[in-house]
Amino acid sequence: MTVRRSSARAFALALLITGTSLVQPVAAGAAPRQERLETRTAPLLRVGGLQFKDLDRDGALDRYEDWRRKPSQRAADLVSRMTLQEKAATMVHGTAPTPWGGPPAYDLAAARRVVAELGVTSLLTRLSGPADVLATQNNALQEIAEGGRLGIPLTISTDPRNHFQHVAGASVPAGSFSQWPEPLGLGATRDEGLTRRFADTARQEYRAVGITMALSPQADLATEPRWSRINGTFGEDAAVVERLTREYVRGFQHGKGVDPEAVQAVVKHWGGYGAAQEGFDSHNPYGKYATFSGDASLRRHLDAFRGAFRTEVAGVMPTYSIVRGATAGGKPLEQVAAGYNRQLTTDLLRGEYGFGGVVISDWGITEDCVDACLNGAPAGQQPSFTGFGAPWGVESLTRDQRFVKGVQAGIDQFGGTEDPSPIVRAVEGGRLTTARVDASVLRVLTQRFEQGLFEDPYVDPAAAARTVGKAEFQAAATAAQQRASVLLTNAAVADGKQKGKGEKGKGKKGRLLPLAQGTRVYLHGIAPQAARAAGLTVVATPEEADVGGARTATPFETLHPQYVFGRMQHEGNLAFAPGQPDFDAIAAISAKVPTVVSVYADRPPVLTRLLPEADALMLNFGITDEALMDLVRGRAEPRGSAPFELPSSMAAVQAQLPDLPADSAAPLFRIGAGLRY
Repeated sequence: MTVRRSSARAFALALLITGTSLVQPVAAGAAPRQERLETRTAPLLRVGGLQFKDLDRDGALDRYEDWRRKPSQRAADLVSRMTLQEKAATMVHGTAPTPWGGPPAYDLAAARRVVAELGVTSLLTRLSGPADVLATQNNALQEIAEGGRLGIPLTISTDPRNHFQHVAGASVPAGSFSQWPEPLGLGATRDEGLTRRFADTARQEYRAVGITMALSPQADLATEPRWSRINGTFGEDAAVVERLTREYVRGFQHGKGVDPEAVQAVVKHWGGYGAAQEGFDSHNPYGKYATFSGDASLRRHLDAFRGAFRTEVAGVMPTYSIVRGATAGGKPLEQVAAGYNRQLTTDLLRGEYGFGGVVISDWGITEDCVDACLNGAPAGQQPSFTGFGAPWGVESLTRDQRFVKGVQAGIDQFGGTEDPSPIVRAVEGGRLTTARVDASVLRVLTQRFEQGLFEDPYVDPAAAARTVGKAEFQAAATAAQQRASVLLTNAAVADGKQKGKGEKGKGKKGRLLPLAQGTRVYLHGIAPQAARAAGLTVVATPEEADVGGARTATPFETLHPQYVFGRMQHEGNLAFAPGQPDFDAIAAISAKVPTVVSVYADRPPVLTRLLPEADALMLNFGITDEALMDLVRGRAEPRGSAPFELPSSMAAVQAQLPDLPADSAAPLFRIGAGLRY
């Protein structure tokens, strides 16, 4: 049963009750307009000519069911009605059970155990597929939740899913969603309006399928060039990161704070994640440290979050990392992960920085890191997520003790667990107070009331199919892919050069890019149909070509293949060199004809050896072949600026400090580098 929502913004909306349409006019001083209600199992109450959902089915209009009241009042009333088990279950943020293989769908039997029996009301979705399928699956989960004792709707969260790079546990394939450059590409544009437009677009797509929380953005400063999470940041310029983080949050949350059209944004990873020691990521036990050269440097990393705080971001996620080399309040930081560090999460985040929203831990910080997690899978075995945990600095504590320490440090919700029993035991045993638990639950539920989910958590699958990835959204996303591209070199190519004998083929007078209609191109790593669609002529050999065109990516190593995240993440070497298949292919093309090269830069590549082989060299941060070829043709222009410094050698990378921006010796290109046509 559905009752349409109207608001002060609307001129008139229909009230649909069992198929009857009643139109209520808007007038100054008029009675409250009927909120949209949709119910699958909860009965409706009529009070004063208005409709309300009887979520607890007691036949009376309770304060938390009364949409005329303030969200904070409703949340306080609901908290007063909850059992300890229900409160504890609100403080865990699980993962929606999804079977491996088969069509995109949740395991609803497993979900029923988690939601209906344990009372968990926050779930991360990793589901990818057609928008109408995602919407239908969302509704199935919400119907289970509505059937609970108090009818509390679910918060469905997601890792980023509108980009190119996909790493399980950190991002989701774009699928049917509009595909934008990585956040690093938005950092290359330095464009606040574009960043806000991206986030507003993603907000509409998320809400269309029922996703109401974004576990993003990353306000981490990308100061360690080898770090595998750089693609999800806005770069290493703290001022740019602060501004773009603010606009990202504003776009997702539909303005300042949270409202009924918002997706809650969770800015991450508080506490200096980007200063990863040797670039190793703290998902892994061998990468659990972030190292700082002093307090001023740590503050630079923390200050980048201020833009999110000014926009009243809904949530903050602390880093897995243990922060070394800095103090807070004149005392050395306790050597535990940020989620367990009261100095970082309460004294600084809530105290000095004034954050009032929800603190959500990263996934699995309460879990044991078993032998295969700690030391890598045995030889001959594939690493897996089984036994994964990241309890850095508190490995010796029991799970129950970790929950207590996390709550005392400032955590409101624990990510990656559906087990609320440690919190129940802690309160019953006097290790946590009911008042402390209530404070967290109140913060969590207030935002859910602000989003209007208690009135209508359901979505329309047909509308989702029309909204997600629609042509208007993808056109803007494609333009952003092109705009973010950074043109580093565009050599002048003289007339009259002969092919063969190592000489480059005849090029056009002036700069190599953009290419003229009909230019004969030999391609490496680019789909021929994309070049033809752009008006280029594709040939079979470099000798036949006027110009070569190639795509490649920043080099990397898989240094820890026995670890589940180490196997997936890009670590180590950033430098192009002979012996690498792409480098050798590009060098062979370059020996024959002028060559255009586009490098996917998920980390800052060391381009010293590649530069002589590329007459025009671009960085991209996620771009389709079609968009790249239109860029090469001049139908669009690369307008990005390097969001990080490009070092000249791996020796320079190894010598720089992980916490300081743009500090490598004799960089090949400085931060902000970028040409125009």
